Amino acid sequence: MNHDDSDQQNPNLPALTGEAEETRPARHKKIVLKRRDEVEGTHLSIRYSDELNAAQLAAVEQTEGPILVIAGAGTGKTRTLVYRVARMIESGIRPDNILLTTFTRKAAAEMLRRAAILVGSRAEQVEGGTFHSFANLTLRRYAKLLGYQNNFTILDQGDAEDAINFLRGQMGLDAKNRRFPRKRTLGSIISASINRVIPVREFVEEAYSHFRREIEEIEGLARTYRDYKAGHNLMDYDDLLVNMALLLDRHEDIRKHLADKHRYIMVDEYQDTNKLQHEIVRLLGEKHKNVMVVGDDSQSIYSFRGANFRNIMDFPKAFPGTEIVKLEENYRSSQPILDFTNEILRRAVEKYEKHLYTRRTGGQTPMIVATGSDQLQSEFIVQMILELREQGTELSDIAVLFRSSFLSFDLEIELNKVNIPYIKMGGFKFIEAAHVKDLVAYLRVVHNPQDVVSWNRILLLLEGVGPRTSQNVIDLISSGELRLNEESAENAPGNERVGSLFRFLSLIGSEEIPVPEKVERLIEYYRPIMQGKYDDYSKREKDIEVFAEIADRYRSLNSFLADMALEPPTDSVVGLEAGEDDEKLVLSTIHSAKGLEWDTVFILTALDGRFPSFWAAEDLNDMEEERRLMYVAATRAKNRLILSYPLNLYDREMGMTLTKPSRFIADIPDEIADRFVLEDE
Repeated sequence: MNHDDSDQQNPNLPALTGEAEETRPARHKKIVLKRRDEVEGTHLSIRYSDELNAAQLAAVEQTEGPILVIAGAGTGKTRTLVYRVARMIESGIRPDNILLTTFTRKAAAEMLRRAAILVGSRAEQVEGGTFHSFANLTLRRYAKLLGYQNNFTILDQGDAEDAINFLRGQMGLDAKNRRFPRKRTLGSIISASINRVIPVREFVEEAYSHFRREIEEIEGLARTYRDYKAGHNLMDYDDLLVNMALLLDRHEDIRKHLADKHRYIMVDEYQDTNKLQHEIVRLLGEKHKNVMVVGDDSQSIYSFRGANFRNIMDFPKAFPGTEIVKLEENYRSSQPILDFTNEILRRAVEKYEKHLYTRRTGGQTPMIVATGSDQLQSEFIVQMILELREQGTELSDIAVLFRSSFLSFDLEIELNKVNIPYIKMGGFKFIEAAHVKDLVAYLRVVHNPQDVVSWNRILLLLEGVGPRTSQNVIDLISSGELRLNEESAENAPGNERVGSLFRFLSLIGSEEIPVPEKVERLIEYYRPIMQGKYDDYSKREKDIEVFAEIADRYRSLNSFLADMALEPPTDSVVGLEAGEDDEKLVLSTIHSAKGLEWDTVFILTALDGRFPSFWAAEDLNDMEEERRLMYVAATRAKNRLILSYPLNLYDREMGMTLTKPSRFIADIPDEIADRFVLEDE
């Protein structure tokens, strides 16, 4: 709480809630209390005008009606959301009437934690999370209206691809004498058609034209996959959004009920939403119109995941009367870096006009460095990193960003030569580790015995059980002839290990056994299986310990499995070397770097054909997204920004070829960036 000493006659007096009465004896001196902000008679404990700049305050103060906040990079977007939650609660809005959606539940939890510091525990009653977690919780209550049971299993991407591959084989589409898309490609096709709300046929013709002859089979597989999931009480990530939108669209009474409950909706990172997410917001907000979305059109870079640039550009059309507030004061970068990023945006074809500025003084002019070759570029960056390290900049505060992962390969060789430790963003994920997926599969079967994808995984872990036996067991489970009980254990086909598996699953499936104990018993059962399957099982033990520690936090198996699917831990110890220094240089694709910041940022291989990508030249929308990608990369830097490119590039077909700098930096004025040509001693 901020205090103005000039308004207090005696700073040692406690805060007062009113004035001393005139009728008091003359010896009582009068104290006049200066009020803080007031809203409709409600006294606010926070002086918002002191904590926020004018644009942030405008976004915080408007709570009724639609509002679009265009938040430039580093302009205090999160702070604005936190203070808006606090202001709404202080103004008398019930916390449970507020819905805050972000792109990770961790981000939502952090925002609400910060709001709780401002206004107390009331902020914890706000419903915060991702679109997927919100859909999951809602669908658990209303799943039967859509033909599902409330204990449906959520398939992660790997599970979904395995199910697609299984059906691909069942339909005879895996014959070796024909070229048919693999499971990952099929998963991408099906997912993209759903997120973009376009037919499978249209997406195949647009993105995979070489599979035109297989379109009918792909369409058939997509329908079979849809029916397969519905028949076995399974939903993948896309189904959560599809079914949430269907629920709101088809059931007016539920839509009205949810709209009454969530009378105030706040959506972060709106430029990254897809058509289904936009539709969910529209349906939930059409009654009360109290929707605030926050985002930066210039950071819309995830179209390959289904994000729709038009959502943020057309929001005012979806919600007529929208108030637009622009956050332009930057708290991250020096002004020379902001001048550079403003120049990149100036040439954008379609955008919300904004001009980033900072009150910080000084700062180094960005550098654009041309080198003779890829190797010289790498040697230059290594030399710069070593010099910065000598000057006191920690390795962990330096990042090298690139358009595509392969562009860093040459640099990695040079870093290894001089023993500079580094971490490359986008490593192995905890939930993707095979042994963790095994454990999750056992629990999914206990939770949803119709989850045939998980059944197949755990059956194939048994010694002496192959695909044929596994399919036989699954068919009997699907028909209802086998259940998790002693009778089925006696009659299960295959060897005695199948019967033992049924008995074990029946045992830990008891509702009387709490989740942590289920997991402890499961680990005891699974450990010898893991030791027989994996040569590096000792490394995997640590992940199993982490899995047990996570399970200790849960009372509900449903919640545990949902969180493991929607918000899993990110790091696995498998594949990581022990004993490395904590301080590491960061190498990252630009997509993985969004939302992060470093003191010094290198942008590697800023070449036409590499950045922007050669493939983007065919489509204006793709080229504009590449421009936004350059903006995102540059705005990660606080104090130093260095872009580099080789003048000569080796091509396998053409040999050594001359290059051109990225079109995004080719015409940058000299007063905005210093240009250098590297000379080799």
